[in-house]
Amino acid sequence: MTGWPRIGSREELGAKLTAVGYLPGEGLVAAAFLALRMKRPLFLEGDPGVGKTDFARKIAQALGARAIRLQCHAGIDATQALYDWNFPRQILTLRAGEGGDSTTVADLYREEFLQRRPILQALEGGPAVLVIDEIDRADDEFEALLLEVLEEYTVGIPELGEIRAEVTPLVILTSNRTREVHDALKRRCLYHWIDHPEPAAEVKILQTRVRNLPEALAQQIAAGMKRLRAAESVTKPPGVAESIDFAQALTTDGATALSPGAVEATISTLVKHQDDRDEVRRLLLAAAPGDAG
Repeated sequence: MTGWPRIGSREELGAKLTAVGYLPGEGLVAAAFLALRMKRPLFLEGDPGVGKTDFARKIAQALGARAIRLQCHAGIDATQALYDWNFPRQILTLRAGEGGDSTTVADLYREEFLQRRPILQALEGGPAVLVIDEIDRADDEFEALLLEVLEEYTVGIPELGEIRAEVTPLVILTSNRTREVHDALKRRCLYHWIDHPEPAAEVKILQTRVRNLPEALAQQIAAGMKRLRAAESVTKPPGVAESIDFAQALTTDGATALSPGAVEATISTLVKHQDDRDEVRRLLLAAAPGDAG
């Protein structure tokens, strides 16, 4: 494939995502459709575990594109995001030329020594979905670098010249909102907030992602997740990712209902803080049937 496939409507994009097991809301599909059509980055915010990174992977799968991920962290810089040079190989090449005048500085900065990092990888080759994950963990300097690259989808390498995108990648930036990202970067992007799904939608997600999950159990899990997310007493409410893990653990354990025994056996998929254990157990079983064995 030399370019992006033609997607004629939001409904078509939504159908392609559903076909690969991702059930997006209408707002997310609309934002992604516009990002593809307008060749603009898509900025996704939401609580941890709501499916931001998974969406990037799934839309790449749905469109037959490469999925490339750049995980942000404090101190991330251009050599980790754009490109670097293979220093050990350069040294070996330089030593191999010792004793003669054949090796020059220019010889050490040829294409064969270039190490392509995620952003440069996304600019070269066919269609790619580049997910820049947790941009809120990066520094202001990295935001400025991104803004420059996303303006023209180019990377300048002094030794080799300017590399321009062969096919404009779909860039998806995610944020857990641990800090506010600068307006200059947000203005360059289309924006969508991914919220936790309502129970009816979560039931569909669980049944799509977890084989042999009884509908009644899926409904109990979804109702329990809603109680946990609404509770101020829970330090780290579970996202959809944890909900799926919980459902998989329950089916693996042979559970057909949220009994005390089943919850105790699988609670490790939900509890990330020891202080939450009793509260999570209580809220999950608040409206669930009694222990069936």
